[in-house]
Amino acid sequence: MKNGYRVGIIGGGAWGTALSIIANRAGSQVTLGTRNTNVISSIRQKRINEIYLPSIFIEPNIEISDQFTDVCRSDVIIIATPSYCLRAVCISISDLLSPDVVVVIASKGIERGSLMLMGEVVKAILPNNPIAILSGPNFADEAASGLPTATTIACENKEYWDTLMYAIGGRLFRPYMTDDIIGTQIGGVVKNIIAIACGIAVGKNMGENARAALVTRGFAEMSRLTLAKEGKYETLMGLSGLGDLILTCGSPKSRNMSFGMAIGQGKTKEELLSNRGRTALEGVVSSESISKLAKKYNTSMPICDAVYRIVHENAPVEQVIETLLERPFVNEAI
Repeated sequence: MKNGYRVGIIGGGAWGTALSIIANRAGSQVTLGTRNTNVISSIRQKRINEIYLPSIFIEPNIEISDQFTDVCRSDVIIIATPSYCLRAVCISISDLLSPDVVVVIASKGIERGSLMLMGEVVKAILPNNPIAILSGPNFADEAASGLPTATTIACENKEYWDTLMYAIGGRLFRPYMTDDIIGTQIGGVVKNIIAIACGIAVGKNMGENARAALVTRGFAEMSRLTLAKEGKYETLMGLSGLGDLILTCGSPKSRNMSFGMAIGQGKTKEELLSNRGRTALEGVVSSESISKLAKKYNTSMPICDAVYRIVHENAPVEQVIETLLERPFVNEAI
């Protein structure tokens, strides 16, 4: 049964495609926008996204378009592109959106150079539109196939909460609302970097104790940066923080964790990324920005910094691990 909402989604990757299926399941009228001609051809001819989400059928009433004009005739716009594409996408739709359209950011990252959160990038380009963040422990294939999934939607303007919940929410995809867009975003970024660290520990056969320690101390790093950016600690105790961290650091289905495992087993960043044939890995992209942002706010994030050194400075894994193990003992609350 249709709910009356029009939802436009920009980004034809796994998560964008999954969100189009989820919004359609919720009863919204959905248009999926992408400039990837192979994705468009696959969906139109086979009703699957054989590049990014090959096992999931896409209902015929989900429209597919390469024209953002079509996508922007919506009540809610969800941007699910890689983080490094976000600014360009926002510029391209800035003249197409009416100011009452809610822009939901489903991309997780920090912009290189400016060190801006995704919400800050969008607000700078689309200052008149209400902004929301969608982030949580959500594997795209599971959510699209109808397995029970929950997520966080952060929006400072509470008058849009009902619209966002009912435009995409349902019995099998359950959104939980918050007004903390800072904490929601930082949780979604940092967990990818901690997942790489956990993968390295698994690849080096360091044991489950080490992984548990990395998850826990990684959560402490996430918390410190969130508080430095004036986000809320309690947000991190929810789906977009602890929930996403547990999922991403606990399964090889996580692309960031599997990348870390391969690094721990001796593979190089260059050979791993060249073999992906897909978008850049968010944990790799964000690790540089997080390291710089931590320094900007004088925030201690040794695990994130270790990942940065390994993937961007080619520091030997064993040497970085030794540096972490030689850190002085401190109060756990620090």
